[in-house]
Amino acid sequence: MDILAHSIWSALVAKSINLNKKKKLSLLKTALWGIFPDLFSFTLLFIVLFIGTLFGTTPVPDHNNIEPAMRNGSISIITEVLYEFSHSLIIFAIILLVLYVSTGKVIWEMLGWGLHIIIDIFTHSYKFYPTPFLWPFSEFRYDGISWSQSWFQIINYSAMIIVFGIIWWCEKKKKR
Repeated sequence: MDILAHSIWSALVAKSINLNKKKKLSLLKTALWGIFPDLFSFTLLFIVLFIGTLFGTTPVPDHNNIEPAMRNGSISIITEVLYEFSHSLIIFAIILLVLYVSTGKVIWEMLGWGLHIIIDIFTHSYKFYPTPFLWPFSEFRYDGISWSQSWFQIINYSAMIIVFGIIWWCEKKKKR
């Protein structure tokens, strides 16, 4: 799924949880954790492509022809390793557990990261970064639908508007 949608869905889930909690989750922190996996994976690749395009050493990539991180060079290999790391439910659970053991509390906003992975499992096809959610224990990846299809984008953003409306209505009803 696109990075904007990840941030919005994460914030919407946090906002809906906040309806029934006294100690509120930070919407901003949850949204940031919701985009963390993609920032972690693709920032280096984006910088290299941006600089290369700016100085004319890299052609502007065609979104439809980018097969995972352009499959050549060390940046590609680094990007794929970072993607496996940041899109693994196993790694997410280990980091969440280590932080819980070391701090004595669960950082609930980090669930935006877990939500990101779960969404990606079903919205990435084999053609473009299928989600390695069981890495490093398994290479299994689910062949989901492609989030970049226009019909999916329309449904996805419409669903976000509907969920926002429901949350707004619930908040308004609760205040009465």
